[in-house]
Amino acid sequence: MGIGRQTADMAAIIREEKRLVAVESLAEAWAETVSAGIEPEIIAEAALTTALEELHRASGEEAVVALLDRMRERAVSGEFEAERIHH
Repeated sequence: MGIGRQTADMAAIIREEKRLVAVESLAEAWAETVSAGIEPEIIAEAALTTALEELHRASGEEAVVALLDRMRERAVSGEFEAERIHH
């Protein structure tokens, strides 16, 4: 295995670790707000709005549109169905 491949593999591992930390943090925040009596639809809209605003600020409109396109594809394919979710 070449150095370029090793670097790419390490970058993928680091990205996945960051994603898992983010998922854990967001799951905790979600649970706290549900416990506070806030409906899931309100939490989801607030979380999505905040995330898209921050992504736009950091990376611009194209990044937001690309993310929305990827998320739509995942939703249409059924990836977010409860029995299929594996964090």
